[in-house]
Amino acid sequence: MKIAKEYSEKIDIKKNTEYAVKGITKICKKIGPRKPGSPEELRAQQWMERDMKNYCDKTEIESFTLHRQGFMGFIPFTVACGVASVFVNWFASPIAALVLCVLAFIPLLFEFLMYKQFDDFLFPKQTSHNMIATRSPKGEVKQRIILVGHSDSQFEWTLNYLMGGLKAKLFVEIPAVVGLIVQTVYAVVCLIVGKGTMAAMDITKARWFFITFFVVSCVFIPFEIAFLFFQSWTKSVPGASDNLSGCYAGMATIKALAEAGIEFENTEVRMICSGSEEAGLRGAKAYAKAHEEELKDIPTAVIAIDTFRDLEDMAVYDRDLSGTVRHDWGVKNLVKNAAANCGYDLSFESIYIGGSDAAAFTQRGIKATGFAAMNPDPPRYYHTRLDTPENLRPEAIEAGIEILCETLCMYDKEGLPEK
Repeated sequence: MKIAKEYSEKIDIKKNTEYAVKGITKICKKIGPRKPGSPEELRAQQWMERDMKNYCDKTEIESFTLHRQGFMGFIPFTVACGVASVFVNWFASPIAALVLCVLAFIPLLFEFLMYKQFDDFLFPKQTSHNMIATRSPKGEVKQRIILVGHSDSQFEWTLNYLMGGLKAKLFVEIPAVVGLIVQTVYAVVCLIVGKGTMAAMDITKARWFFITFFVVSCVFIPFEIAFLFFQSWTKSVPGASDNLSGCYAGMATIKALAEAGIEFENTEVRMICSGSEEAGLRGAKAYAKAHEEELKDIPTAVIAIDTFRDLEDMAVYDRDLSGTVRHDWGVKNLVKNAAANCGYDLSFESIYIGGSDAAAFTQRGIKATGFAAMNPDPPRYYHTRLDTPENLRPEAIEAGIEILCETLCMYDKEGLPEK
């Protein structure tokens, strides 16, 4: 049974879905793309803050610094090292080739897969912001629930736009990474065999083996070069679904509860419209670090809401940050149970490549999970110019708002479920 059933006549989900769609459309049309740490990102947050002032007791915008190109800026370096290793191995030294391969992998692993701020210092600095809106309870604050959606939009993923996410993954991205692995193995084998440069070897069966290895390594070079065009370095996308839909689903949830006259007794509700998520979760990381002590003073649950568009793929996220982080059992089951009360049977899914804002909180020991409705292929609109208001699916946003309303009411009444 819905915990929020007693309020169902007062909570107007459809009206607030319309509010969300109108808000998303207005920002896309009037402000446009919002690259991490840009004036447009801040302007969108200021618009969101003005809305939230009507339904929250406190709003604020906090600044932090970032280096937005650090997250993807390693790509030319990684490609250059991988390609060069093939020829260095053949004409110079397997040791030098192996060093190049290791250097190629390091930023790929630390920046792209693990979201570490590894090479950020090499790139220009910007100022980004987080917008925080807080709705206080009637009585003493004894627990807190935070909804977080990111207000920035990604630089366009050119290959995804030209080929579609699945084709780009199968025909460029995976072969490029496999190529780097093959080139690394090639260098290791040559080093173990200890034959010196391959060009100097005698014509033997062993030589033909290494010639074949060299040719196979060369086959992957075009895929690695194509990876240079993975994303644009200047053009950002509208970001209607990813992730204005998440921001407005959270904001509409707070608005719906406020308009229905629902005041929690001891549960504080916060909405964070984070900045620079697309630059490696930088806004969520900055907020979690700055507020860690406060967030641990009382029981706190965080739900990262990201992209409500593909309703058939709506899920709660169990693992995050390229599968390296496992979210809290209680928070993910809170969302799953709330969805069940609303008639949705959501599965637990994992983010095996990439991450969500929830990971920044889980890494700090703050209970969190992710909640989204997006095809993981990914779809062609993802991080491309096709992510427009015209491509929104209001029914997915409506489902998100309904589930979030139920989640907040359940948390207020029952807290987190126990194993």
